[in-house]
Amino acid sequence: MRVLVIGGGGREHALSWALARSASVDHVVCAPGNVGIEGVAERRPVDAEDPAAVVALARDVAADLVVVGPEAPLVAGVVDALTEAGITAFGPTAAAARLEGSKTFAKEVMQAAGVPTAGYWSGTDATAAKAALDGYAPPYVIKADGLAAGKGVRICADRAEAERAIDDALVERVFGDAGSALVIEEFLDGPECSLFGLSDGTRVVPLAPAQDFKRALDGDEGLNTGGMGAYSPVPAVGADMVADIHARALQPVIDEMARRGTPFVGVLYAGLALTSKGPKIIEYNARFGDPETQVVLPRLTSDLGLLLEACAKGDLTTAGPVTFGDDACVTVVMASDGYPSSYPKGLPITGLEAADALDGVTVFHAGTAERDGAVVTNGGRVLAVSATGNSLALARARAYQGVGTVDFDGAHHRTDIAATPTT
Repeated sequence: MRVLVIGGGGREHALSWALARSASVDHVVCAPGNVGIEGVAERRPVDAEDPAAVVALARDVAADLVVVGPEAPLVAGVVDALTEAGITAFGPTAAAARLEGSKTFAKEVMQAAGVPTAGYWSGTDATAAKAALDGYAPPYVIKADGLAAGKGVRICADRAEAERAIDDALVERVFGDAGSALVIEEFLDGPECSLFGLSDGTRVVPLAPAQDFKRALDGDEGLNTGGMGAYSPVPAVGADMVADIHARALQPVIDEMARRGTPFVGVLYAGLALTSKGPKIIEYNARFGDPETQVVLPRLTSDLGLLLEACAKGDLTTAGPVTFGDDACVTVVMASDGYPSSYPKGLPITGLEAADALDGVTVFHAGTAERDGAVVTNGGRVLAVSATGNSLALARARAYQGVGTVDFDGAHHRTDIAATPTT
């Protein structure tokens, strides 16, 4: 089949790469894509958040399946428009994508479904939000209700910092409309873990767990980012725990969304804290995570094209079992100087071909572009250097070998990704 992938980041590069390796897929188009994706897919321009433009492109490339990668097009109703046009699409409708588009809505769904999660307050008034802090102990978790490109969460060590975070969102409007409402949550102790579930609207099948690293600096210091690296498998999250998370936090949400008349088709991404009282949900996303996709898909041995098509057509059982290889995978994000705050663009990148030639290494592009025949930086998270190996230690060594081969001015990466896997 011919598959159209919507998006242009590292996640979409990994999706295009995995789909191109699928026996069921003859041709992959990625729109708008990035310069790195050209190695595995045809690139086409499109405004990913314009449903009519996506429909027109899907028709033009004769797509048998459209896979929508980022959250913004999902919330904008791209899947709704594709479905109405009779085009098979993988991803939730705008109504179902509210699980990511509104943290308050997600909390309401969790509460109705009996999902283990943190206690919370939500609202739009800064004075009321500051008063609500009385019900919580530090560190305080302050979240913008809407989509904020992975930067809308503040973990605040004391009350003064929490009140500044509230003012930033509700008074200064640093997140725009995404921060017009806030969620304040109880802090969940313990390491974090990500678990993707593929859903056809009725059933959900978990993929391999991964652990990502949100903070910009080593030792989980610095500002929150979209993710600075990840690894899979996670030794602490074995088959029994995956089954428990599936039973308590994935399937109940799929059931609740169906009960509400907004069935969820696509990837239900569960962000979890492995607390002293068991796994609890931090948040749900409505799409593959980045950079977790860059460590989960290289381990997948099932045909990704068949799996996504089966979900989109409403019957996962037709795709066969979901299987993974024994190899581990580690990815290290190379970011621009200054990320997640302001950063330069247009800096030449060297060493990409040499890194891709290393044993087990694949370089996934995120914030890159082409200028005068050269690859240059074009975003905060520039590359995700992924590597597989027969152990996490080998995969990690290979990933950092790849990182050491690539260079651009001001390149920043964490040095502790997968250094001490959670056991």
